Amino acid sequence: MDLKTKIEKNKFVVGVIGLGYVGLPLALEFAQKRIKVIGFDTDESKSEFINKRRISYIKHISSNKIRDCVETGFFYATNDFSRLKDVDIIIICVPTPLNANREPDLSYVINSANIIAKYLRKGQLISLESTTYPGTTDEDLLQIFNKTGLKVGKDYYLVFSPEREDPNNPTYTTATIPKVLGGVTTKCTELAVKVYEKVINKVVPVSSTKAAEATKLLENIYRAVNIALVNELKMVFDRMGIDIWEVIEAASTKPFGFTPFYPGPGLGGHCIPIDPFYLSWKAREYEISTKFIELAGEINTFMPHYVVERIMHFMNINNTCLKGSKILILGLSYKKDIEDLRESPSLKLIELLEKEGAIIDYNDEYTKEIPELRKYKFKKKSVPLTAKNIAKYDLVLLSTDHSYYDYEFIAKHAKMIVDTRNAFKNIKHKKLYKA
Repeated sequence: MDLKTKIEKNKFVVGVIGLGYVGLPLALEFAQKRIKVIGFDTDESKSEFINKRRISYIKHISSNKIRDCVETGFFYATNDFSRLKDVDIIIICVPTPLNANREPDLSYVINSANIIAKYLRKGQLISLESTTYPGTTDEDLLQIFNKTGLKVGKDYYLVFSPEREDPNNPTYTTATIPKVLGGVTTKCTELAVKVYEKVINKVVPVSSTKAAEATKLLENIYRAVNIALVNELKMVFDRMGIDIWEVIEAASTKPFGFTPFYPGPGLGGHCIPIDPFYLSWKAREYEISTKFIELAGEINTFMPHYVVERIMHFMNINNTCLKGSKILILGLSYKKDIEDLRESPSLKLIELLEKEGAIIDYNDEYTKEIPELRKYKFKKKSVPLTAKNIAKYDLVLLSTDHSYYDYEFIAKHAKMIVDTRNAFKNIKHKKLYKA
């Protein structure tokens, strides 16, 4: 049975490499449609969570979904990559971080491709979902797979389809977010569209893998540049004594020509702080300087430093020294109501404040203890938000505005508050500062 027939009859098996914030929800979408899925991850604990304990290790993903998909036999996780030969569709959902020099680190993608090449057989389709620069799929990956002697578009099929996950978004899910994809050949695109249409409400094919790769970068560069703009305006307006949040709210009343973006203590997550630099790095190959991207990156990277500067100023005018002071940071994750710490500005704030001699604790019910991370090795546990605990700190810094925070309760007991998210906008406190 050829691949097209398998897809049409729902007789194909999907293999998802990387069972994190992108791979796990996608695997569950296929399994819930009663399409067999094998999940691959080098982390053995994920197989333990899925196969034996049948519970979710990502808070916004339901354990009931995992339990149902495993017990019905449509989902299984493993770290045995030799089982790639048993699947028809291989979807790569691995990290694409930056290295210490802020250059693309494609090691996870390349390692995955080399493993796939060992087991690649006729009739398989490979989809890369990890965000990357234009040319990765039909240059880097194609070169690896062609060494097997198999011909793309005839023996196997290769596409790029960027992930568009927004963890814990109550409005949009994996199934309801339109799926862009581009293949190395027309046949690659046609087959991939048929696969993704099984689980995604709308699939948007484009002319090439490069166009699909560029689409994801444009989406995140658009956000990064506009967030940098409001972050810069925040600093300017702060000097002028103007509330940026009031200005954004007023400008948002215009029914056309304006989209609101909001300032914060810095950028977090795997996409916006990282993806723009993939394009700026690739652009240098074509002797082009991406000035907007670089400038936006400088502004957004500076924001944690700006917050620390504002904290020092605020404490000084209240006759308090930052060095030796006790500060409680509220919220550790990069955005509200999730546990994701990737590139979170809260971590940078801890580092910067401790360098200034402050004693830092944090509260985050989604992260009870900070794990060892690639950049940071903090040994801290979340502090309970009791009246007694809040009152013992010289300053409370709101970094991530989780919904569970009772801001009136916090304001009642805090000595000083620095708010980076406008969360205390309707609460009066004699020593409240927006940073």
